[in-house]
Amino acid sequence: MSGIRDSLGRVGYDLLSHALSECQNTRATGKLRVSGKPGGVFHLRDGAVVAVESPGAPGAEARLLRSGRVSGEQWAELLRESGGTRWPEAGLIAHGYAGAAQLRVVCMMAMQDAAFAVVAGDVEACDPLDAAFEPYAPVALGEAPGRLLQDAARKLAAVAALPRPVRPDRERPVPAAVPDEIREQLPPPHKELLAQADGRRTARDIAFATGLGAYTVTVGMARMLGEGLLELPAESDSAVRVTVRDLPSGALRQRPAGAPPALDPEVFSALSSVVAAGEETARDSAPPDPAASDPAGPDPAAPERRPDPDPPPPAIAPALPRREPGAHAPSLPRREPGASGIAETLAPERAGASWKGFFRLRHRIWTPDSGT
Repeated sequence: MSGIRDSLGRVGYDLLSHALSECQNTRATGKLRVSGKPGGVFHLRDGAVVAVESPGAPGAEARLLRSGRVSGEQWAELLRESGGTRWPEAGLIAHGYAGAAQLRVVCMMAMQDAAFAVVAGDVEACDPLDAAFEPYAPVALGEAPGRLLQDAARKLAAVAALPRPVRPDRERPVPAAVPDEIREQLPPPHKELLAQADGRRTARDIAFATGLGAYTVTVGMARMLGEGLLELPAESDSAVRVTVRDLPSGALRQRPAGAPPALDPEVFSALSSVVAAGEETARDSAPPDPAASDPAGPDPAAPERRPDPDPPPPAIAPALPRREPGAHAPSLPRREPGASGIAETLAPERAGASWKGFFRLRHRIWTPDSGT
């Protein structure tokens, strides 16, 4: 909050003032686009500002619609009658929705409020003057650029002088615990702010929702914070912290699409030994084939041997990890014969003379998935 008072230098007030002064000296006509947050557009005619548009403040149309003076259906009918004119001033006066003096005041307030929003934000640059076109809701008599900027600076200094200053697009207050008897005695603008302040809306958001000026809502919010009617929610300390682990410093190589996942060298060595030992035991324990042992060949009188309709699936050896061409294959660790204990476990005196004995001992062999 303490930096609001000296924010005029940071938001580029001098840059904007210099650009508008040149337009006034040359009596330029066109639009000066101001880049920043929220930024805006200054429409000039013969060096005088006739309209200011900014996403940081509601315009004349929003003021009429949000205030309830004109409904949405009435506004749509006015646009049809005027042939699509952006600002149907003649229709508003003809239907009695507003008088000519009231419309001039609304347009002037919208222009001044938009200039305040531009100055209260961040001004980054001022683009060259573009070609002129009919601005939206212009004032009949233009305003001098210097006087318009001085008025915006004075409003910003008034906000900074309050006990609890706020910015139009920063703070998001919530209603404080106010007794009902005190709440009922509040004026209508304060009640409206209490109803709109929900912890998610800034002064700019409330201004667009209610049709009030951004400066009016900012001042009202700052005063209600000082009086204890509003409060700023404290930052929550119960948020779960996410720990991100650092990636290895070495170069990472992307695995080709469709390649099987790479196995750890030690796991791959143990699995290969188990599969090889199982195949050797199955061959030793399989019954001899009489056709293969008889040199005369199979007996023609013997019944024909039909293949098993559901043969057991063949053993699938684990796929080797792929490596890029030219890459050196990592060296696998060497084991001493008999260090793993697999040969002793599969010995005939302990495993039996059939292939069933091998599979009965499958839970006694350590695997990475068993964990035992």
